[in-house]
Amino acid sequence: MNRSILMALALAGLATTAQAQTPKEQFNAESKRIATRYAEDKKLCSEESESAARMQCTRDAKSEYDKSMALAKAQLKASPAKPGSCMECGKVTSVVVTDKAGEGSALGLIAGGVAGALLGNQVGSGHGRELATVAGAAGGAYAGKKIEENAKSTKQWTVHVQYEDGKQASFNFDHDPRMLSGDRVRNDNGNLVRN
Repeated sequence: MNRSILMALALAGLATTAQAQTPKEQFNAESKRIATRYAEDKKLCSEESESAARMQCTRDAKSEYDKSMALAKAQLKASPAKPGSCMECGKVTSVVVTDKAGEGSALGLIAGGVAGALLGNQVGSGHGRELATVAGAAGGAYAGKKIEENAKSTKQWTVHVQYEDGKQASFNFDHDPRMLSGDRVRNDNGNLVRN
């Protein structure tokens, strides 16, 4: 019972002094303290006069050691990220520029079809002129659609980022974000900004 009280007091003291340490440093200091305590407990156990009492004391000391180490490991795993780290910070791994196709509208189709029909109507006579007009309208409509799509096409910049915690993300821009591979960046509410 006295060992449990001493262990609780030691853990409380450790919690107040270890706040300036990193979680790994806290774990190392705690492990060292637990091992020292275990060695002291084994010395006390060896002073027991009866064999059965020595064995029980050693088992109790080992049990306390195991519990304390398990608690220290759990605290290390549950510890928050190191102070000053940024969960939304990362590094640009690549910037890819692609052409984003524009969308054709009815205007391109109609204008191209009319122009094609007028040109087709200038060719031949009789049924040949009618066929040329229809073919000109179809070809003109297709050409008008493609011309409009090309006129409305834009560039798209995709910035690939790897965060400090290992996660990856991509951000699309319709303008040059002026970022290069290796730049330090931060995700600011869905907006990628240079750090």
